[in-house]
Amino acid sequence: MFSSQGPTLRELAVQAFSSTEHGYDLLAPKFDRTPFRTPGRFLTSTADALRPLGPFDAGLDVCCGTGAGVGTLLSLCRERVTGVDFSAGMLAAAAEAVPRDGGQGGPAVEWVRAEARALPFAGGFDLAVSFGAFGHFLPAERPALFAGVHRALRPGGLFAFPIGAPQSFASPWYWALLGFDGVMRARNLLWRPPFVMYYRTFPLGGVREDLADAGFDVRLLPLEEFGRRPDGSPRWRLVVARKA
Repeated sequence: MFSSQGPTLRELAVQAFSSTEHGYDLLAPKFDRTPFRTPGRFLTSTADALRPLGPFDAGLDVCCGTGAGVGTLLSLCRERVTGVDFSAGMLAAAAEAVPRDGGQGGPAVEWVRAEARALPFAGGFDLAVSFGAFGHFLPAERPALFAGVHRALRPGGLFAFPIGAPQSFASPWYWALLGFDGVMRARNLLWRPPFVMYYRTFPLGGVREDLADAGFDVRLLPLEEFGRRPDGSPRWRLVVARKA
């Protein structure tokens, strides 16, 4: 993270004490050289799981960041792919990284700056995805987010995203993520504007309920590439929510 190409500790500190939007504007030029970018294996595993459920004509990447998910949609969609994000800096980096025609005459690519809690789309997409962004939404904000995605999809359209199994108390990651969230909550109590980024506010049970309330039929596909836990359950699943 602190390599010559990635952000410095000072740059990360400035971002952390900015608003969520401005923080990502600042981080955008170096975002793809940080651990925060969704690893390629998650993108590939998601695409492999979704491909048999197609074909898809139009795809939407919600909170697209620098365009990694858009690149994944280009391999799944035949006509057009749209990336939406509220950060102008992230969209600028995405537009620079991804060709507007998807490369070699592929699907057309469009970038839209908008708030994910109020998506400006109605019924135009067959597939929506999102990667690594849900920590920016408090639980009370999920219904508006999911309702907007539901509205953006055509009947029968899919909303898909990977979700990890909860960490056990014995895992160092459990305590690391708990500590991070605690620090962020303290920061947001003491400093304005807030920077919303939490790792433990998107539990599968609550997410499934909110998706169902928004009008989705939900199923889970195991992402076997990431293995299974000692109890036999998948470490990662793909949530596939179909607009009823």
